[in-house]
Amino acid sequence: MVASDCYAILGVKSTATEEEIKKAYRKKALQYHPDKNSSTTAEEIFKQINKAYETLSDTDKRRTYDL
Repeated sequence: MVASDCYAILGVKSTATEEEIKKAYRKKALQYHPDKNSSTTAEEIFKQINKAYETLSDTDKRRTYDL
């Protein structure tokens, strides 16, 4: 999963609510957490998931990202 689109990383639409984003983040974070997933790419994917959530969960950052 090498994606640069925050929405694609979390698997949500650009119209997703804060609650939908949070739910998707939790699901993906559990799936790819390095302690739970021994895949060689899990750590990198987990970092992307965290970065995407950091961007989309902050109203100002999300507004800027959407421009």
